[in-house]
Amino acid sequence: MTTNPDNKKPQKVLATYVIIALVVTLVLNIFVMPWLMERSVKETSYRDFLMNLDAGQIKEVEFDAESYTIYYTIEVNERTQICKTGILNMSDELIERLYTSGVDFTSVIPTQSSPLMNLLFGFILPMVIFAAIGQMLFKKMNSNMAGGAMSFGKSNAKVYVKSSTGIKFSDVAGEDEAKELLTEIVDYLHNPEKYREIGASMPKGALLVGPPGTGKTLLAKAVAGEADVPFFSISGSEFVEMFVGMGAAKVRDLFKQANEKAPCIVFIDEIDTIGKKRDGNFSGNDEREQTLNQLLTEMDGFDGSKGVVILAATNRPDSLDPALLRPGRFDRRIPVELPDLQGREDILRVHAKKIKIADNVNFRDIAKAASGASGAELANIVNEAALRAVRDGRCFATQADMEESIEVVIAGYQKKNRVLSEKEKLIVSYHEIGHALVAAMQTNSAPVHKITIIPRTSGALGYTMQVEDGEHFLMSKEEIENKIATFTGGRAAEELIFHSITTGASNDIEQATRLARAMITRYGMSDEFDMVAMEHISNQYLGGDASLACSAETQTQIDQKTVEVVRAQHEKALKILQDNISKLHELAKYLYEHETITGEDFMDILLRK
Repeated sequence: MTTNPDNKKPQKVLATYVIIALVVTLVLNIFVMPWLMERSVKETSYRDFLMNLDAGQIKEVEFDAESYTIYYTIEVNERTQICKTGILNMSDELIERLYTSGVDFTSVIPTQSSPLMNLLFGFILPMVIFAAIGQMLFKKMNSNMAGGAMSFGKSNAKVYVKSSTGIKFSDVAGEDEAKELLTEIVDYLHNPEKYREIGASMPKGALLVGPPGTGKTLLAKAVAGEADVPFFSISGSEFVEMFVGMGAAKVRDLFKQANEKAPCIVFIDEIDTIGKKRDGNFSGNDEREQTLNQLLTEMDGFDGSKGVVILAATNRPDSLDPALLRPGRFDRRIPVELPDLQGREDILRVHAKKIKIADNVNFRDIAKAASGASGAELANIVNEAALRAVRDGRCFATQADMEESIEVVIAGYQKKNRVLSEKEKLIVSYHEIGHALVAAMQTNSAPVHKITIIPRTSGALGYTMQVEDGEHFLMSKEEIENKIATFTGGRAAEELIFHSITTGASNDIEQATRLARAMITRYGMSDEFDMVAMEHISNQYLGGDASLACSAETQTQIDQKTVEVVRAQHEKALKILQDNISKLHELAKYLYEHETITGEDFMDILLRK
């Protein structure tokens, strides 16, 4: 007959409390209580006793003949103090003296206490009380499934039963390919017999990968909402505990609950927390590695035909252990990328349903201006537009609110308390017009949408916004060089007009250098290195960490070539501004006076004869 190890846990905990109670009781009886009793009695000399007696301060006296000790009570400053002193013998003279002073005195009668009663009240009873309190606390804490000190090994997964999330595929826009792949999972959960007839089995797991804010968690909830099945949601970090083995226990408990509620969906967010690649360093107490091993075992062992589907999300797929990605575990990899132009427009329309908005808002134009924005950023843009409408005292958001909210997300709020000096305002005006003029005079450059010299909370004193006419996925060498020239246009205008340079071009320099370096190391656009990759990018969904993979001599050549590319485009920008210096002055004057200029006004002035 096998015993259930879970049944022994309460017994072990109770035994632990009994031992703790015994130790505490022994310490209290042997050390603490005698010390407290001793500290409460003040020891004096026999001479002090007689002086207090003559002064009439003693109220009560007790004689302990066995220990030759006198205990007496005095009042000092309206406080009662118990004192003791030694005595050689009990003389008639002392008794007469006490009688004359009117003091109540008596002798301590020795009592023979029962050893059994001492044991009962001194040790057993306190121990039983401690054990009862401990058992009560254990039951209270163990009944709380959400966690706590005594619920180690229990899964912290939030359970949404029968699509209580209220999220459907109609609530998710801009990710049509991902929804199409996940629809098959929903269909399997609804009609498993259709797949079993042909012998097909549903993938055990699907991994959602993509940048932050693209809607990976939202898609997982939408799958559960469409399938109308229980949805277990847990973060990878919740498996990692301070105590070794607790993460593995939580994995076991999670899969146990999932099998009991099958068909269901288990969603593990940020799985890279526990699913990182295992290195060759041996570590017997690596909690994360033990948790990963248990997850691999559970995914191998559970029966996929029951309808348990594992969904996971991460924005670091390159860091996951290969054993986690092999067929039979996470069989399907579903990219959830940044939305394209049509996707951004659809997302804006979905979120715009939640607010009151004007009828003439052009979502297409807003989507163009928000190029590269994720679903979460687009939701923030719509919310910022609603907040701006409230600040202006309107009950609905307009096109202007939406356009301003894009600038808020990109560059921050306007800093109305920052006032530029006349000279700085003039420099910023020429700087921004320099960018816009260089961009407008080049072919294959994005049209200028807006120019402003109003400072923003991001630190920018002004900026030039360019908006592509459509969606572009490839960039030619000429287009990259034009971008670099546009970045250098602000500094070129400062040099040309003021014969001086400022710190305002710091961000332009960073972006121009990054593009020029990528042309050489990653895009193969250099005659010297041809189609050889000199740089590798990791964590592509988190901004990308670049690392060179070449010798020190090659790195020196790359640095020299990067400088040559930027210098050539800088010179091109200078020439463009010199050839159009009259328009540079006219546009800078207009921007200086109005602080903001739209793309239409910019082109009207530029093309005006």
